[in-house]
Amino acid sequence: MGHNSDDCRAEDPELNMIRATPLEENNEAQEVGSSAWRGDVRGSGYPVKRFLHAENQKNDSNGFHPDNNSMQSEWRTKSHKGKGDKNDGGGGFSLKGRSLVFSILISVVIACFLIETMLQSSMTVRFGRTEFFPGLTGEVLGRFGERKSLGEMFSFGETVRFVPLKLQKRFMNQTSLDELRKEARDPIRPPQLAIVSPDLTKDPSSLMLITIARGLQELGYHLEVYAFKDGPSHSVWEDIGCPVSLLDSDFKKGFTVDWSNFEGVLINSLEAQKAVTSLMQEPFFSIPVIWIIQEDTLARRLGQYALNGWTNIIFEWRRTFQRADVVVFPDYTLPMMYSKLDTGNFFVIPGSPIDAWSAEKFSAVHAKEEIRINLGFHKEDFVVVVVGSPFLYNTLWWEHTIAMQAIQPLALKFINQYQRTLRLVFLSNNLKGRYGLALQAIASHLNFPDGTVQHYSLDGDVNSIIMSSDLVLYGSLREEQSFPPILIRAMSFEKPIIAPNLTIIEKHIADQKHGFIFPAGNVGMMTKILYSAISHGKLSDLACKIASSGRSHAKNLLASDTVLSYAELLEKLLQFPSESMLPKPILSLPDELKNAWQWHLLLEPKSHENEQVAEGTLERKEQLTGNSSIVFSMEELWNISIFSTNGSENGSVGARDEIPGQVDWDEQKYTEMMEEIERREEEELEERSETLRGTWEDVYRTARRAERAKFEIIERDEGELERTGQPLCVYELYYGPGTWSFLRGGALYRGLSLSAKGRRAGADDMEAADRLRLLNDSYYKDVLCEHGGFLAIANRVDRIHKNPWIGFQSWRATGRKVSLSTEAERVLADAVQSGNNGDAFYFWARMDKDTRSGIAAKRDPHYNDFWSFCDTINAGKCRVVFENAFRQMYNLPSNLTVLPHMPIDGDSWSVLNSWVMSTPSFLEFVMFSRMFVDALDAQHYDKHHGNGTCALGTSKTERKHCYCRLLELLVNVWAYHSARRMIYLDPQTGSMQEQHNLNDRRGQMWVKYFNFTLLKNMDEDLAEEADDDHPDKRWLWPLTGEVHWQGIYEREREERYRMKMEKKRKSKEKLLERLKFGYKQKSLGRYTKPLFNTSGKAESNATDH
Repeated sequence: MGHNSDDCRAEDPELNMIRATPLEENNEAQEVGSSAWRGDVRGSGYPVKRFLHAENQKNDSNGFHPDNNSMQSEWRTKSHKGKGDKNDGGGGFSLKGRSLVFSILISVVIACFLIETMLQSSMTVRFGRTEFFPGLTGEVLGRFGERKSLGEMFSFGETVRFVPLKLQKRFMNQTSLDELRKEARDPIRPPQLAIVSPDLTKDPSSLMLITIARGLQELGYHLEVYAFKDGPSHSVWEDIGCPVSLLDSDFKKGFTVDWSNFEGVLINSLEAQKAVTSLMQEPFFSIPVIWIIQEDTLARRLGQYALNGWTNIIFEWRRTFQRADVVVFPDYTLPMMYSKLDTGNFFVIPGSPIDAWSAEKFSAVHAKEEIRINLGFHKEDFVVVVVGSPFLYNTLWWEHTIAMQAIQPLALKFINQYQRTLRLVFLSNNLKGRYGLALQAIASHLNFPDGTVQHYSLDGDVNSIIMSSDLVLYGSLREEQSFPPILIRAMSFEKPIIAPNLTIIEKHIADQKHGFIFPAGNVGMMTKILYSAISHGKLSDLACKIASSGRSHAKNLLASDTVLSYAELLEKLLQFPSESMLPKPILSLPDELKNAWQWHLLLEPKSHENEQVAEGTLERKEQLTGNSSIVFSMEELWNISIFSTNGSENGSVGARDEIPGQVDWDEQKYTEMMEEIERREEEELEERSETLRGTWEDVYRTARRAERAKFEIIERDEGELERTGQPLCVYELYYGPGTWSFLRGGALYRGLSLSAKGRRAGADDMEAADRLRLLNDSYYKDVLCEHGGFLAIANRVDRIHKNPWIGFQSWRATGRKVSLSTEAERVLADAVQSGNNGDAFYFWARMDKDTRSGIAAKRDPHYNDFWSFCDTINAGKCRVVFENAFRQMYNLPSNLTVLPHMPIDGDSWSVLNSWVMSTPSFLEFVMFSRMFVDALDAQHYDKHHGNGTCALGTSKTERKHCYCRLLELLVNVWAYHSARRMIYLDPQTGSMQEQHNLNDRRGQMWVKYFNFTLLKNMDEDLAEEADDDHPDKRWLWPLTGEVHWQGIYEREREERYRMKMEKKRKSKEKLLERLKFGYKQKSLGRYTKPLFNTSGKAESNATDH
């Protein structure tokens, strides 16, 4: 129901005999083609005869190429067709008299002037109610690739193209994937990608995402889906192998998703803005983000924000858009509408199933006859809809005039021969009614019957207008960068289309198979095609066949380009670490996954659920351009209101009063400045005036009050008080506000911030940089990562840690669901309290269950080789780098193999820096690791700090955190070879299992290298060396912790003894001086003695005593 089946019914035999045939055989078209209407826009096709040469030059610049005979046919050639017109049933227009020609000329010029005035000699992009005026922040290129200024950019006939130059420059600097494929790699997991969607409904957006996901899966990506709201497509995602997780819509609580597990995040819809906000915080700020935006709701309101001076909300949205590495739009109008938020990251990937989906659902619940009645059309009317570019430019009226001129002979033929009405409907951007009046003026002077030419805006019901039509003509003659979505919508409604031979149209449409194509600007050929498509007042068989074929073709049009473009974008944007596999080449993608949208996954035939989907998603385009909860939420947050529900302006006026403007901010700044000046003046006056100090009781009372206030400021929370009496304290390592939601908290834990500005307010957390000045250096903070937290705690540990046991838990443990549960915490506390396991090393994050190795472990059950895993996550250089650093640390000969043995016995190892050990053992481990880090830095600092080359990583993130992945595993080497019991604690149940049994290790441990006495002697030797001044030597070890040896202790003792003896000497000398000279009272100052004269009045005489 609702398609063209009624219009394409069989014709009677008489009509079949004279039915229109293809262009070469159509007699009616031949007749018209030989007449005056064969001319194109350079000749008689344009109804203005004067200044013909100037028009030719303009049209040449626009790229139109007329036929050779076009100059020979002008308006006067219509008089040669009188007899032909009679034989043809009166079709055609005979213009009699020079006065009629000039009247038409004057009327058309007046209409053109009105239109030119409306367009104001500039290009405007308008979609719905939103206007975009020149002011692009992106790059715009001319037809020949040159950059254009605003004045040059919108000249007549110029082609405007959107080119993301900044992104192209960025992609050119990236290492190509083909080069990485040539390098030797031993990956253990596929590249991981997160997809974030606002909901899991079945709509065109979900269809596009699922189609892209199926293609990416085939290329080797592992996908995980996150959504704020569940829906019917949940099962679809899981059926294709994508696990689904629901996010808390209350962002104030934070997301417990470790985005660092993914190579990139693909965010769909403006409604998922909360996910973008979570990725704006450290440590997720460097994760690549692709944000797909199909809505124009925010773009509609940006102009109003700017008009009312609400720069704060524009700045907030611009900051959010700036976080995305790439903002992807499905067409070229949206990036221009959002230009106020463009920071050089806008990108366009044309293609979406929205138009085909909308037409399919709309046709399922609406009837063509009913729609025609609502629009005021008669059942027997033949309706031709003229559509075009979504851009407005100063030649739009000219293109519409060409369309009317091409349809003009057919319109009279409908009246005179078929006794039917041909209605011409122009569907273009809203020009507030004035443009429709101009079209009416042109139509009346081209002898179109009154009321047969109408103008509708794209603001209206586009689906109803297209569905009510019989034929759709694309009238724009300007080159487009993408296939017009309005043509996909028309083809999906099974309407035959007629379009010019633009490059993008010829790329996707086959002539007389999917539609009719005519030479751009050739009015005669347009008329011929119209006669071929219409036969005896109805669509011809050829047109019906083309409409059916076009509908099938439009259903999956641009699907291949979309899937391949997203795959190519990911290749250029993402960084693939050492442990990650590389995606397959894009050309290996099978045709069934790229040439069609995955309709069968969302819309199963004859499904009751499908009927509900049809009712709920009749017009997805309206949803994309309608209400947006996130936009309204942001406006409520900033306490503004743009449009009231009833369309009044009260909301705007109230919002203007509530939101401070620039004048308000200037006044506030001036007020604060004056208050600061007054405050300083009062302070200066107080300093100059005498003040009474009061009694000693007042001083004591003030001091006690200050002490109480100080105690209130530093008052410890309940957690700290409870930790005081506990045997264990676990320090939670975190980096930045983005990890706050991952922290457990409670009496057992204390936070340790690795970021100087990322400490939680009001919590009893510590900053690692305050404990160790080395971490103020951003270079070492990045290369050491969480190991820097170990060094910070160990530095003068007795000042902050007084518990016999110490532990650490990374924030990543919560993100990977291996953090300690309440039961596991209780079991661990009891184990360290009882001491039954001795000086053990407890850990609860296993290597074989880590996301970096879990998939490989399933493939190979014996994949527990410590050094193989270390090589995999360190670009295959773990063994070599560790051995070289170990050899330099102990000064071993080069011909000696010094790689410590780590057995493959079926047991696992610790990862993620989540473990517990006794405090003395921790200090011993830090003593060992300080020397190892120093040797590591001595070998790699110059290359890494100089040119960014890291032997342990290939991607940008790996190079930045060069030593982190190796140091993460270092505790296993120390614990195994220092003869500590290694016990795995299940983080959920609390069950314990010893790993690498201590008795089985005998004869395999390198105890001599990890002996405490040896390490202590090495530490003292380094401290003695550091005690000597080395101003010209760059040396890391003294900066990683305390520098202490026996000589320093003796020197400090001697210094204390010297100060003691010096104090005794001064006291003895002072005593002898008093015995010899006695106690001497210091002068009290000046004394004034009063004097009396003969009159009895006092006179002052100052004397010094």
